[in-house]
Amino acid sequence: MDVGTTRHLSTQLPQSGFNGIHLCVAGLVQLLLLLMAVVSIDAQNESSLKISSTCLGNIMRVDVGPLGGKLLEFAAVMNNSAILITPSLASQCGFSMKTDHLGNAMIYASLQNCFAQNVEDHAFTTTLNLRLHGNQMDEDELYQVAETCQYTAWASREIVCDHNYMEVSVKRAAPHDYVLPNHLIPSKRPVEAGFRITTLVFFTPEERIMEVKEALNRGYGIANTPSRLVLRSPKTTPETYIQNVAGVPMTVLKTSTIFEKKWLAVQIDATAACPLELGCFLLHMGINGQRITTAEMAARQYSLIVSSTHIVIKIPIGAVGGYLKSNVQDNQYFTSYTVEPMVELHWIEDTTHEDTRYKVLFPITTPFLPQPLQVIDETVPNKQIFKLILGPFGTDVALINITFPSEVLSVAECNVRGFNVMELMSPNSSSKVFILQVPFMDPVVLQMTQNGFTLYRLQLTFGLLVLPELAPLSHTAHLEAKLVNIAPPKVFGGCDHQNFYVLVEHGRRSFQTMVGKQMLTPDLGQKYGFMDNGTHFSLVVPFSAPDVVFEAIEQASIRGRIDVIMRNPETNTEIKKFSMACNFHSTLTVCFPNGTMTALAVKLEAVPSLNTSRLTLRDPTCGPLFSNDRFAYFIFSGNTCGTTRKFLSNVMLYENEISLPDESDKSDESDESERKNESEEPVLKVSCYYDINTIHTLAFRTKPLMNQPYAENGKGELQVAMRLALDKSYSLFYREEDYPISKYLQQPLYFEVELMRSRNPKVSLELENCWATLKEDRMSQPRWNLIIDGCANKVHPYQVVFHPVWVDARVENPSHFKRFEVQMFSFDDKETLSPQVLFVHCDAVICDARNPLGGVCNKKCPSKNNEIRGQRQALSHVSSGLINLTQ
Repeated sequence: MDVGTTRHLSTQLPQSGFNGIHLCVAGLVQLLLLLMAVVSIDAQNESSLKISSTCLGNIMRVDVGPLGGKLLEFAAVMNNSAILITPSLASQCGFSMKTDHLGNAMIYASLQNCFAQNVEDHAFTTTLNLRLHGNQMDEDELYQVAETCQYTAWASREIVCDHNYMEVSVKRAAPHDYVLPNHLIPSKRPVEAGFRITTLVFFTPEERIMEVKEALNRGYGIANTPSRLVLRSPKTTPETYIQNVAGVPMTVLKTSTIFEKKWLAVQIDATAACPLELGCFLLHMGINGQRITTAEMAARQYSLIVSSTHIVIKIPIGAVGGYLKSNVQDNQYFTSYTVEPMVELHWIEDTTHEDTRYKVLFPITTPFLPQPLQVIDETVPNKQIFKLILGPFGTDVALINITFPSEVLSVAECNVRGFNVMELMSPNSSSKVFILQVPFMDPVVLQMTQNGFTLYRLQLTFGLLVLPELAPLSHTAHLEAKLVNIAPPKVFGGCDHQNFYVLVEHGRRSFQTMVGKQMLTPDLGQKYGFMDNGTHFSLVVPFSAPDVVFEAIEQASIRGRIDVIMRNPETNTEIKKFSMACNFHSTLTVCFPNGTMTALAVKLEAVPSLNTSRLTLRDPTCGPLFSNDRFAYFIFSGNTCGTTRKFLSNVMLYENEISLPDESDKSDESDESERKNESEEPVLKVSCYYDINTIHTLAFRTKPLMNQPYAENGKGELQVAMRLALDKSYSLFYREEDYPISKYLQQPLYFEVELMRSRNPKVSLELENCWATLKEDRMSQPRWNLIIDGCANKVHPYQVVFHPVWVDARVENPSHFKRFEVQMFSFDDKETLSPQVLFVHCDAVICDARNPLGGVCNKKCPSKNNEIRGQRQALSHVSSGLINLTQ
């Protein structure tokens, strides 16, 4: 809640310049208010509770709101007592209250109200208690506001016309030692023997005499101040009457107040007149009881025209100072505009030279007029987001939900879903629009592909409510957008013991490429061995590159992953994402014969907040010799840094741990969630085994074997089988009864070669040569080489791509499998191809991974797409079934 006060010091009307119009003439001229339709939309509003008070000449104003659906009542405080202001007491004591369409309340109080503390008719203090009533579950809210207003510019006669009362205050020439016989407020002074108000004479226009007590009981307010007499009347009393003044109908209250003291009597006349319609001589103009200057009028687009017979004020509909009220009829939207102008008249009578200040607060509301709603489509197809604007609405309209063909979502659910629902207010806060953004890729958007285009359609219905009546309103919108279809690039990849290999087929199309979290720039491309032949480009990303994320640490390897993302450069939308994860051999702990140990700690993707420089060994003083944002490297010996020693059979075990230091002595101001995350960091065990008493025997051969073992197809304990998979997942394969298999040109073929009947993880299967023939005979011609000496044939138009093998339910030892992909090709180079058949053959070798001796077992390919090593043990041949080329 923001409680503040604003004080204004009233002054006499200037004789020149315009703060209003000052004309000393007799009579009244008519004032016309015309309303023009001017609405603009652009800004937003706030809705927190605020309480403020302002002095407006001889009126005090208190603003409270927004009330948020609660009821407001107020009480006047005087002599430590709080008196609830009821509607009847409000008109008798000079109070009025109204609320606007946003639930803001405005309380107006005459400075000479019944409960004001008056200091010599110069300073007036009014204290109010405010109570907001909620529902039964909420407690009432209590506030107090007090305001002291300085007002010295009293005219001889001052008249205030409010919507529920009229007040006249006249300068009193009679002695001030008179009192009222009865009053609403306990008198501060004892009753003295002096002038007493005895009688009030009302002219209706006939005379009607009434005692003071009776007048008070009928709702009149009578007050005497140090220098003035105040008479206040509700507008609907029998003693008021209608009279035309210069053609303007006025409500008139005409009285004489008689004061008596023994044989003396004093009579004071007091007359108030308020227009039934807004027509009077304009001296000052204001809105909501507050004067405005010519500059403010120009800023609000008000206009003032003065002629010999009229003063015409034009206020645009929707202008600052008023508000729009919404209405729904047969699901059609209507609005009316309400504004409360104030006119203040000041004149000086030629004969008596007495001046009169006359103030009228006069609310005006236009009839409800239809307000057709507009749907503005601001969709930019390349951004792949629908954007529409709906409105304009009055500020009392709320968006509740949006209905799509498949579901209904609230505004909150729309924002969670990734839509963007916004409310935008006009600069003068009198109207607003709703803005909705929906991505093309959301399921609520219908898609249709036709003639190289994709048509996107969005159909929705807005569900709205007019507050506080809760009147429902709906509006339907249909949007369409077209996008040219762009085929995404194809991405392939593989790994060796130290690098990722990525091949992208882009087909001469332009894409933005992200490697990890970095844009692929020429500098980064040079770092990663970027090569482009016009239709393909390739990358070689080292395992230790900063764009590689580490997923897990295993016994002797680290699992790393590289992400490659292609984006449309025009829309910045993702069109292809490729992720590849591989296990890389890495020795995290090294034990040296002299007792020195080294350990490497790796930051995993699962703990992004880990600061490797803060890692320590068991001894917190032993930190890393080197660290960056991904690694921490430690060097220590067996008798330092908290290393423990344990004797086992024939070996000594040295152990240490790498972890975050104990920070239990952190200050209370440390972030609790951060400490919790750090406490969950894993502890890395570092272990070294040293032999106690062991004799090692070294065996060696002086000359390698001249002849290598050779194995025929299907003979011996080990067998090799070739299969053709349905797709790159290698989970389903063609059966023997499925052959011959028909494929189209450039359609990928996924081959798998497996070493059968072996559970030995120390042997590996390697492919030496693979080729294709037109006949089943593997020695037949013509022959097209696919793999030569373990490497892909560089001159083949559709180069072989090797695929990694991971452990799963079917694969126990990945080293027993080889997988590769080649696109269907033809031996015929002519444009018109005749149907052909294709057989694929492979020579496979079985290697000892522990003891490489050269040849294909440790062959390093120039392209680094594959690296094979190990001791060659046997040779086997396998062939595929019949594959048809279909045109």
